[in-house]
Amino acid sequence: MTTRPPSRGGSGRKGAGPSRSGPAGRPGRPGKPGAFIRPERERTGPRTSALDAAQRAAQGRGDAAAKHAPWRPGQEPRDRADAAPEPFEAIDEAPRRVRRPRTERSDDAAATPPRRAEATARGGAPVTEGPTRREQRAAASATLASGVQTLTVDEDEAGMRIDRFLTTRFPQLPFTRVQSIVRKGELRVDGKRAKPNDRLEPGMSVRVPPLKLEAQGERPRSVARDATDADFIRSLILYEDAEMMILNKPFGLAVQGGSGTVRHVDGLLEALTGKDGQKPRLVHRLDKDTAGCLIVAKTRLAAATLAKSFRSRSARKVYWALTAGVPRVPQGRISTYLAKEEPTDADARMRVAKHGDEGAAHALTYYAMVDNAAQKLSWLSLKPVTGRTHQLRAHAAHIGHPIVGDPKYFSIENWELPGGIQNRLHLLARRIVIPHPRTGKPVDVTAPLPPHMAQSWNLLGFDASRYDPIVEAPEA
Repeated sequence: MTTRPPSRGGSGRKGAGPSRSGPAGRPGRPGKPGAFIRPERERTGPRTSALDAAQRAAQGRGDAAAKHAPWRPGQEPRDRADAAPEPFEAIDEAPRRVRRPRTERSDDAAATPPRRAEATARGGAPVTEGPTRREQRAAASATLASGVQTLTVDEDEAGMRIDRFLTTRFPQLPFTRVQSIVRKGELRVDGKRAKPNDRLEPGMSVRVPPLKLEAQGERPRSVARDATDADFIRSLILYEDAEMMILNKPFGLAVQGGSGTVRHVDGLLEALTGKDGQKPRLVHRLDKDTAGCLIVAKTRLAAATLAKSFRSRSARKVYWALTAGVPRVPQGRISTYLAKEEPTDADARMRVAKHGDEGAAHALTYYAMVDNAAQKLSWLSLKPVTGRTHQLRAHAAHIGHPIVGDPKYFSIENWELPGGIQNRLHLLARRIVIPHPRTGKPVDVTAPLPPHMAQSWNLLGFDASRYDPIVEAPEA
């Protein structure tokens, strides 16, 4: 036998409680005769507000933390009975703070770095100089051992791959570890999982997981050596502005380091590192024995823009060379496929390959003969459309007129070097025209002949100011 549970109204008898119908009934719900009505609760808001919790937390931390409480500066915490905030217009708007890991706070105002200084809450404008690149790296490195950090992408880092972004911000982090972090989804960009080749845009937030790495000490540098290197690099400048500079790279100076190469342009550029930690960056490269125009970017944004100009073939390059013999066709087009003879050797000799061969890439060069000496030597003007390794040297040898002084590609038997001409590579990156990374207007720079080529030009009677026909050559 089942029994009905008693009504929540009390006695369970019909008519024992007030009816839902009539004025006392809840709006929108028809009342039943004899149903119990729950008395309306007085609406006084939540028993514990967010302001109460913040006040109690601040008081529990002590006076030093209480001054960071959410109420107005100089205002004492209110009692709970007076916890309702004032109207919105009466509350001062303070600059937002970026949440950082909790550290010991100093009461001394002088301990606050000037870059982090903020105006007073009333009437002052915030003074916010962003952290320098070096400060960002130091903070990022410190965070590796302390916990999660959220990084903001700068304008200078626009278009950068996410893996490259991490290796730049955390130089001591192995690249394999960077790839592992991204692959496992531990890295988030604007709250979403990122792929290693994703590109970043200014303002994006990158969440970096906590990592454990040993602190990396800065490499000691000699002040005197830096000054000497800086003076040397400045002596090579042909063009300079706030975004880029074009150097006149001398013969015999490598662009980047390698096996047994200690002194190179990339290393010398460290002497020009600015106070913000920005080091000038190489945009392209020249062979060690090739002299002439070499572009260097001063900012990351300029480097990305200039590199894009090279990839899209917006940059125009003209080279001068002294070659053996005289081409039967004074102006022509050289189109081949080039591949390394030893794929594992970075400085291996290039060979003419067939389409479809492993590692083969198309190479296109236009050439024009400017002058010749007794049908024995030719002054060639070369205009590469593509930018393959050793392209001009391999193409000159391919048409039977290798460049004088080339130790890799000069293979003419029983050929004697004319007296007074040095056995050095006679190849000059004579001229370059490239859109400026900021304005887009063309930057046109010409490099002078290096000493050994100037000597050969004088001996052969070549006029370096003569009109160069290759300038009018096609672009593709």
